[in-house]
Amino acid sequence: MRTVDPAKHEARRRHILAAAAECFATKGFQSTRTADICAAAGMSSGNLFHYFPSKQAIFTAIFEQDGRDNAALLEQAAKADDALEALLGFADFMVAQTEYPHLAGLMLEVIANAKRDAEFAALLDRNDRENRDGVTMLLKRAAEAGQIDPTLDPVAAANWILVLIEGAFVRASADAGFQPSKDKASLRRIITRFLAPGADAPR
Repeated sequence: MRTVDPAKHEARRRHILAAAAECFATKGFQSTRTADICAAAGMSSGNLFHYFPSKQAIFTAIFEQDGRDNAALLEQAAKADDALEALLGFADFMVAQTEYPHLAGLMLEVIANAKRDAEFAALLDRNDRENRDGVTMLLKRAAEAGQIDPTLDPVAAANWILVLIEGAFVRASADAGFQPSKDKASLRRIITRFLAPGADAPR
């Protein structure tokens, strides 16, 4: 029996997902053929189907992987001594993803797939919920440590922080000149000032 190297298997899998994401973003999901993905990934169809059973499975796996990557980062952040810095690091990581060159096309395909595939829409909801729960946990820890305003509702604050981060994706997809990852200092300042202890509450 042939032994599978887990590291090589995972690297190959991620290579397929990256190639497929570019195909979906540039050609659209409906127009992309598995042959296109094979060509982009540099492999035969038999090899491709060893990893994924269908085109839809590949598309879904892109965002399953995205969710796992985010969850892993938040799990690591939960162990950090400095909860606020861990939160800011998560924001840095998320915004850095706006550098993907075909972001606009991929976002359109995400919206289209969510409308026609209930399971895919549920996956996106689950990823969003896990992000919100992870950020909420970091906010609670930061409040307990006296790093942020303890009067803030952590769930509401987490929602607004994620709105800010997700807004960077929308803006980057609409404006090629907008590169938020190159001005992470401003994002950090906005979040830090929003969370700052002693800030005047709105009247």
